[in-house]
Amino acid sequence: MSKKATEFQRKAMSWMYRGKEIFKPLNTGWIDENVACVREWVANIFFYHKGDTTIMVDAGYNYDRLAEKMSWLGIDPKSIHHILITHQDTDHVGAVEADSPGLFRNANLYIGEIENRYLIGETRRKVIYHLYKLPQVTIYNEKQLLHDGEVFDIDSVRIECFLVPGHTWGHMVYLIDDKYLFTGDTLWFGADGGYSFISSLAEDNKLAVQSLAELERKLRARGLHPYFITGHTGWTDNFAFAFAHKDKHCSPFKKRVHDPSAPYDAYDESDDTEENAKSGFLKGVGR
Repeated sequence: MSKKATEFQRKAMSWMYRGKEIFKPLNTGWIDENVACVREWVANIFFYHKGDTTIMVDAGYNYDRLAEKMSWLGIDPKSIHHILITHQDTDHVGAVEADSPGLFRNANLYIGEIENRYLIGETRRKVIYHLYKLPQVTIYNEKQLLHDGEVFDIDSVRIECFLVPGHTWGHMVYLIDDKYLFTGDTLWFGADGGYSFISSLAEDNKLAVQSLAELERKLRARGLHPYFITGHTGWTDNFAFAFAHKDKHCSPFKKRVHDPSAPYDAYDESDDTEENAKSGFLKGVGR
C-alpha cells in the first residue's frame, strides 16, 4: 500500500460507510495521564507515556497532519523509538510505509510473526468478503517479530501479546502494564456494547468471533479488567460492555441500536481541533 492507497481509502470508504454509524473515532487528546490519542480521519493511533518513554501503538494512515496533531499533545515524533503494530492495514501502518514522510524511519516496529507474512509477500490481504485483494505493504523499519503470549519490556513498560486472528490472520492486541488493552480492529463498539469488528473487512468472521471469546476467557481467568482501547470506536473500562455481543459481528448492512453520537461521515474531522485536544480527558463509552 502507499500514499495513493491512503487517499483511495479516504474517498472510497467515506462514500461506502457514510451514515451507517460504523466509524466513531476519538478526537485527538488524552484518555488519561498515560495514554494519548491522535485522530486521523476514522482511525486512532495511541501513545503510551511512562517516565521518559513514549511508545506508539499503530501508525495510522499515510497522513499529512500527524506531526501537527502530535504537537498539540506535546509529543515529539523524534521521541518515538518503539511502535507496536496490531496489524498491517494501511490505516494502522501508513506512517511507516516506504513513501510516508518518514517521521519514524528509525523506530523499531513490533509485529506478530504471522502478520509479518503479509509484509514479506507470503500472503495477500483480502477485504470486502474476499472480493478485493489489497496491494502489498512496503516497510523498511527494523522489526521485532512477536508470538502469542509473549511478554517483554521496553524500558520499564511491560507488554503482553495476544494473538486474535480473524480480521487479519496475525492480528495482535497488546496489554500494557496490565491496565491498557489496545485492541486494534478486534473490537467494535456500538451503542449497546462490543461486537467483533466489521464483517466486510475480515479475513475470517467465524475465526474473529472465536478469537474474541478466547480473549475474554483469558482476561477473566486472570482477573484482568483493563481499559479497552479500540482503533475506530473509542474506549471503555466496562468489561461487560466490551464483550456484550462477542458472539456477533458488526455488519454494515444490518440495523443496529441507533447511536445518536455517531458522526454521519467520520472522515470529516472538522471538530478535531487543538483547542479541544487540550480541553480535558476524552470520554469513554458504556460508562
